[in-house]
Amino acid sequence: MPSSSPDQEDDLEACVLSFSDLDLKSTSLINPSSSLKAELDISTKKKYSLTQHADEICQETVLVLKQLAATSSTFKSLKSTDQRHPVQEALTHNHEVSAWLPDISCISPDELISGQDSNDGEVLLYYCYCDLEDPAWICAWQTALCQHLHLTGKVRIATEGINGTVGGSKLATRLYVEIMLSCPMFKDYLCKDDFKTSKGGACCFPELRVGVFEEIVPMGISPKKVSYKKPGIHLSPGEFHKEVEKYLSQANQEQSDTILLDCRNFYESKIGRFQGCLAPDIRKFSYFPSYVDKNLELFKEKRVLMYCTGGIRCERGSAYLKAKGVCKEVFQLKGGIHKYLEEFPDGFYKGKLFVFDERYALSFNSDIVSDCSYCGAPWDQYRLCSTPQCRQLVLTCPTCQGQGFTACCVTCQDKGSRQAASPGHSSFKEECECTARRPRVPREPLQRERIPSSAEPRLSVDEDGPCLGERPRLDLPKPSQS
Repeated sequence: MPSSSPDQEDDLEACVLSFSDLDLKSTSLINPSSSLKAELDISTKKKYSLTQHADEICQETVLVLKQLAATSSTFKSLKSTDQRHPVQEALTHNHEVSAWLPDISCISPDELISGQDSNDGEVLLYYCYCDLEDPAWICAWQTALCQHLHLTGKVRIATEGINGTVGGSKLATRLYVEIMLSCPMFKDYLCKDDFKTSKGGACCFPELRVGVFEEIVPMGISPKKVSYKKPGIHLSPGEFHKEVEKYLSQANQEQSDTILLDCRNFYESKIGRFQGCLAPDIRKFSYFPSYVDKNLELFKEKRVLMYCTGGIRCERGSAYLKAKGVCKEVFQLKGGIHKYLEEFPDGFYKGKLFVFDERYALSFNSDIVSDCSYCGAPWDQYRLCSTPQCRQLVLTCPTCQGQGFTACCVTCQDKGSRQAASPGHSSFKEECECTARRPRVPREPLQRERIPSSAEPRLSVDEDGPCLGERPRLDLPKPSQS
């Protein structure tokens, strides 16, 4: 009905305008300036047959068409927003962070906090690649959400998605998963199976750290150059298991057209890995692109089976390898080692699974594939180097620890002794023999030897340094007993 002032409403009879080209049930948008034609119905035409009403009718018609045009413009704007990201703009701008926190009014604080230790609590590991328009709002929401549920851990947010590992009580982690799955920004991308769970709790992390970054996993290359949208082919744990089985059944892996590639860092593959894998001797995932570039010849015309802890590094790692255009095919283990071990605890992965928290490793089987750095006895439980300025991990068995061998290398052991003798001395830097003698990006021989499941990776001691359980063992003088 045409608009009118309040004092005119009682005097005006209803005037019905019909639009012959407008389907009110249609969801498609119409351009009013070109497609809409207004005409009066027959009864209205009779009432307004006199010419003195012609101008009034035209004015009212123009007014209605203008209103329709304005409405159409609004719908176009909403449609454009939906195409960018469903309901994201409305979520981030029309709602306070508190509106997206779970209601815990019926839960006592003790109930939410109890069970946070490693015996009764839980640690979640997940990631979600999806375009996010307002990472800062997500960061504020995740911070409030984790604090609300008394969760600790690390959450990385970027325009390309979210990557998190958090720990707390099982009740808290359950509520966290529920709110993530119901959030409009993630519910179309995440499912319950995307959350890997393990025994742990809030005690596994010293604090809560939530931040906005350029990448949700630091590969060192802008997502604009290498996008998560062009990854390798995802294989389920069962499919990956069959591929590895087929690869290992070949008489000569050196001549195989398949490479089983571990995308993790050397200290991760040191304590656990797939049989027959190629485990790059790199210290950070940001070195992985340089490793691929330096060893590109190795991947020519190969079928590459990639894996990592939970799958996130393979998403962009496989995209980078594919972009080089040299591989025959690139596959990746969906859900990573974590999901594989849930299904095949006694499969082709041997040893422990390294994790980036206070636990250092998860055990799914009884296999030990690494040795004590000092005596060579089977050992796979990491601890930090005893020298405060060093952040390297060391494999030292209880017997050697009891003898005072708690450093990662000779240099650090000597530093520790000097510091004990002079407590006030703290001028030396965070460096040691382990890092100084390790090449940043190694070059692999084109003819590789298969890594046995029960032996250490065959790395040169001169090139690598006797660190983190590598052979030969460290021959250190016994520490002073004074």
